[in-house]
Amino acid sequence: MEFRERVQELVNQYLETREDLFLIELKISADSNITVIIDGDESVSLQDCLDVSRAVEFQLDREEHDFSLQVMSPGLSEPLKLPRQFAKNIGRELDVLLNDDTKIQGELKIVSEDSITLELKYRRPKLVGKGKEDVIEDRIIPLADIKKALVVIKF
Repeated sequence: MEFRERVQELVNQYLETREDLFLIELKISADSNITVIIDGDESVSLQDCLDVSRAVEFQLDREEHDFSLQVMSPGLSEPLKLPRQFAKNIGRELDVLLNDDTKIQGELKIVSEDSITLELKYRRPKLVGKGKEDVIEDRIIPLADIKKALVVIKF
């Protein structure tokens, strides 16, 4: 079994015991630097990262492969990639960049396996008369059309 497949298997074995955690990304560089990025339906604690690290590290032979291992959760500035990540952010504002480079900002309302629904709020000229009117509309966006989606951080 190749090194990458072995690491993937060990991560998956541990995550099967923790239904609240899931794998976002597994990267292994040419010089065997392993980076495991996990997320959770609620949050990821330092202990969660340590547990994943131990589950992987103690099952690999350093004599066979000299490696470094880093397990982390995605930061606030990391884009959302999986439906489970979107689901835990329902009710938050998102900045979404579509594949055609259109930018959209709205409140995340609904998440399905293949799309999200954003509530967009904007002003447009009145159809009759002068001035502008507030408009609120829902827009369904297929996940396949999303190039990048970030949670808007408010302080």
